[in-house]
Amino acid sequence: MAGIERMAGEFVIEELKKEKIPVFLPGDTEYERSVANANLLYRFTRPLCVVQPKNVGHVQTIVKEAKNRGVPITIKCGGHSYAGFSTTDKGISLDLLNMNRVKIDERSNTVTLQGGALWGHAYKQLVNNRMNGFIINGGRCPTVGVGGFLLGGGLGPFTRSFGMGCDTLKEITIVTADGKKVTVKDTDDPDSPEGKLFWALCGAGGGNFGVVVEFKMYLQKLSNKNGSVVAGRYTWFPKSDKERSNKTKDKLMDKFMDTMNDFYATRWPDQVTIDTSWICDLKETSSELAVRFLVYYDGTKEDFEKLIADKLGADKAENGGGKLAEQLVRRSMSEKSTRFLHETLVSQWSEETIKAFPTDPTFKLYSSFVFKNDLTRIKKITSIIREEMAVFKSRFAGESGLLQVTWIHSGGKASRKDRSASAFRWRDGVYQTYIMLDWKEKWMEGQIRDFLKAFKNKLRPFSIMSRAAFINFPDEVLSSGTAERTYYGNNTKNLRLVKQQWDPDNFFEWKQGIKLPQTAEKTPVKAKQRSKTFAESSIPADAFNAFNLSPGASSASSGAGYAFNINAFGVPERDYNRKDGLMDGDAVSSDDESPVNEQDLTDELATKQWETFTLPPARSLMNLGSRGVLGLTDLGF
Repeated sequence: MAGIERMAGEFVIEELKKEKIPVFLPGDTEYERSVANANLLYRFTRPLCVVQPKNVGHVQTIVKEAKNRGVPITIKCGGHSYAGFSTTDKGISLDLLNMNRVKIDERSNTVTLQGGALWGHAYKQLVNNRMNGFIINGGRCPTVGVGGFLLGGGLGPFTRSFGMGCDTLKEITIVTADGKKVTVKDTDDPDSPEGKLFWALCGAGGGNFGVVVEFKMYLQKLSNKNGSVVAGRYTWFPKSDKERSNKTKDKLMDKFMDTMNDFYATRWPDQVTIDTSWICDLKETSSELAVRFLVYYDGTKEDFEKLIADKLGADKAENGGGKLAEQLVRRSMSEKSTRFLHETLVSQWSEETIKAFPTDPTFKLYSSFVFKNDLTRIKKITSIIREEMAVFKSRFAGESGLLQVTWIHSGGKASRKDRSASAFRWRDGVYQTYIMLDWKEKWMEGQIRDFLKAFKNKLRPFSIMSRAAFINFPDEVLSSGTAERTYYGNNTKNLRLVKQQWDPDNFFEWKQGIKLPQTAEKTPVKAKQRSKTFAESSIPADAFNAFNLSPGASSASSGAGYAFNINAFGVPERDYNRKDGLMDGDAVSSDDESPVNEQDLTDELATKQWETFTLPPARSLMNLGSRGVLGLTDLGF
């Protein structure tokens, strides 16, 4: 079978070369650049070839030829998938590297971005045009791909002010499984196939329905007249009483924990976003942990100072540098929004940016959660994090490694819409939180995986519905069915119906992708079979029978007199604040994770090309770690 698949792939390669589409094979410089990965877990992923289309026509040809021959495609935009889903060891890696143009239309206040653009490309246009006061609702890290970010929902530094990244989308152009170019819009009739596809692409679009080649977004205007942003960064290394005495009660760390709990439970206005990362570095001995704060505020410095004083002024935890409120004010400054995008945002996330380059790869594992901010649950969550960081330091003492728990501040305007308003579901979460484990020694992998599993099991009950996670922070070990419910909750059923309409042959299939409805899964489909037209689609006529009801409408026809919410696809669901924390159809499964074979993941036999290959010089990092001020130009934009 492998030989047949390779023959089919080689035939596709020859056809693509005839069409002058850039194709690169193992050993070619561009191939090796494209497959190089910053995560050593995926160091042996070697596709049959890498294709780098230059236009939409190229993408259409690639999809048609690959589908006709049954050759799988893996789409790569920025290549930052935490679970390695932008890499592959089979078929074609479709790398959108060359399709990275960004164009701003100041008359309509819109920006058009090709599917392979990175956020640095977009922000550089705002900087070049000196558009102070305007924001593109994009990612925190400039090297992150526009496509993966938006198609997963998109949590940016101004999500609380303007909504999810996908909430500011106007149009999406996609090459579907039949090779057709389709543009869907926010103004499309939600009952139409195009309207349903737009809904699905806003949160579940990554690799599920086609290759997205272009986005059009609305520019966002900052609320303050000066066009400025208040931004800052502060890392807190709390001190411990136990380091200086034999006291059984650690008053300093108790004050630190009280301060952090109150901080997370604070009801912040939409204009402010404060991300935090709890950091446990095995090499750090001066403190048991550290917490990094990253501030973004749409307003003036004076208003920011008043806000911090109002919300955190009662903080008395003078631990490791002074009160938190004083440090956040002292280490934040107001600057024009273009300067913020060009320099400050780059510097704020410099550690994560450097980790994304394959020049100094390490092993990395991730898992994510969605938390609300009631104080009782927050106290339990932070207590678990502190305890597990102590376990990490003890278990891996003397080694090189990092445990980081990052709380991405969300909610705000993003939470104003219903959960069913887009495929991205967990809008009412206040913190989209992820665990990252980073290490260098190969032998540690099994023990690190055991540690992470135990850590996850302790935190999972506090996530929304005891299972919610964010697709842009994926967990590689989730089984297929569990992943759908974990990322999309009750939106899963409707996503499968959209999948059946636009990709009935399930050509765009991947480990944690949207599956076809159960009725479709029972019918085998040949790889070479052409996609059905929409008119031929076998979706039952009553599958969307409530589409004429607007989101939030109710129906009393369900018997027993219960009132149900009707989501955009007419599927009833109970109030998501049930006492048991669950929704209909979202019961917790005991089969959340698929078995992991570390040998399969990290020790697969490399190809001959890999064994003899030397990585070509990558994009210069220009000594990022040693410079005080970083900018987009330092990253190559």
